[in-house]
Amino acid sequence: MAEVATSASSSANSSARSDQLLVVVDPVARRLDGESVRIAKDVLSAGASHTKVCLPDGPEEFARALARRGSRRPVVVGDDSALLRAVALLHRRRELAGCALSVVPVGSVLGLARSLGLPIGAVAAARAVLDGTERRLDLLVDDSDGVVLGAVGIPGVPVPVPAREGAHAGPGGASESASASAAASAHPWLRTCQSLVRTLAASRPARTTLAPGAAGPARLRVEVDGVTLVDLDQPVDGVSVTPGAGGMAVVEVRPLPAGAEMSPLTASGRTVTVSGAHFRYRADAMVSGPVRTRTWVVREGAWGLTLPAR
Repeated sequence: MAEVATSASSSANSSARSDQLLVVVDPVARRLDGESVRIAKDVLSAGASHTKVCLPDGPEEFARALARRGSRRPVVVGDDSALLRAVALLHRRRELAGCALSVVPVGSVLGLARSLGLPIGAVAAARAVLDGTERRLDLLVDDSDGVVLGAVGIPGVPVPVPAREGAHAGPGGASESASASAAASAHPWLRTCQSLVRTLAASRPARTTLAPGAAGPARLRVEVDGVTLVDLDQPVDGVSVTPGAGGMAVVEVRPLPAGAEMSPLTASGRTVTVSGAHFRYRADAMVSGPVRTRTWVVREGAWGLTLPAR
């Protein structure tokens, strides 16, 4: 892991927070947009009293750099995945509450960064790191100690997966294929019939199946602070959980209409539990599962992010 230290004189109006920066550059950002990375490093090095730049080659070195930051303010240069990785690492080390994170978004996936209010553009984002203010934000933490910065989405209908052709061939596997080849060699007319069957099978449309236990629309029980918002007898078109204000999560359930269109069901609370048949869910940019139950708890003001001063 390469490290570069630079220094600059402190400005007269520097704030009380640390002007010593640890700039951790995600390797994906370096590969996709080296020019933006260079600009961000130049702006940060010119504006801070001391800047240490780390160029980790992978997740382990990324984690090691954050863990050894000392009193330096961490600045992550990378996309949404790099931001999520940094927050998750600090959360697991139980250091998130006392650490203000700064981010310069660089990469191709920046939807989460935009939604959080981070500037998109190397110069503007680097200036926000130097001149911005820390804002405490809520966080969703699930029962497997995973963190969510933006939103959780649960689709209402499982995605079908292609069925494997030949899955019905039987337990014999390769030995059965060898026997069939031997029989075809002994009887040329049999080889002709086998070729015709393969041709017809290739022209047949591919079958699709759903994962076991996932047929049909989703039937989920959604509980908000122990109160059931929707139960298993009501199929749903989707569920979303988003951190709101004041330590509350906003939950929206879209029931699947049976005839007349039904309005979404909404509720707010600190604890949200979803259970039912095995389901997958998207948390920020990651797809997780399948699980039978998952609980998310809101942690009010759990993490700090440097954003442009209002």
